[in-house]
Amino acid sequence: MDKHVQNALRAALNTYAEIEKVDASMLFAKLIEAFAADVPYLDKVAAMDAAFDDCPNFEALREPIFDLLLINFFAADVQKLESDYLESEEWEAIEDETIDRGTELLNLLLYLRECADEDIEPQLSDYLREFLLVDEDEFQDEHRIYEPVIANQLLIDSGYEDIAAVASKIPDDQELAELFYPIMGFFYEQHPTERDWKQYVAASKNPAFDAAIYQLITAYNH
Repeated sequence: MDKHVQNALRAALNTYAEIEKVDASMLFAKLIEAFAADVPYLDKVAAMDAAFDDCPNFEALREPIFDLLLINFFAADVQKLESDYLESEEWEAIEDETIDRGTELLNLLLYLRECADEDIEPQLSDYLREFLLVDEDEFQDEHRIYEPVIANQLLIDSGYEDIAAVASKIPDDQELAELFYPIMGFFYEQHPTERDWKQYVAASKNPAFDAAIYQLITAYNH
């Protein structure tokens, strides 16, 4: 299992559990077993879903953790397969079957992995224009999804309260509605102090989820 994924998984579950006053130990153990199992990817997905089914208090984190499972597959499992596996009909079928799973958090994690590989500091403008290519005509779906971020880039020079205020006005049916606050929070402060965390949580309308996702991102990035 990829160590960055494991750290992100632990950080997300423990943070959520601390705020919600629930125990994350059983779910963490089951997810570690699912992530590390030497089985086909869809079997890992099934094991992950079974773990969340057994721990309904953590349901809000199911799809973000699915993103981590996929990142772990790319980082730790693909190298055990044929070099062209991700171009195969088998993987195409898996993508079709799981097309409705996960969140936009996956793109950010892929970007952070690329930044680490190239030894560069993550930047919001770079993420939008060089990674997501939101200014390119053929990537207008990305532009539509990230429009709230594109329109509010200056918030990363502001503060958590201002970011949270804008986040609260994003319609619930937009893809980035839940993730806007933690994503923008990360680009505002990638290495939050204890004081930063307290301010971040205090400004949140959904503290357990928002803090868990922010912790997930920062832990993965370390």
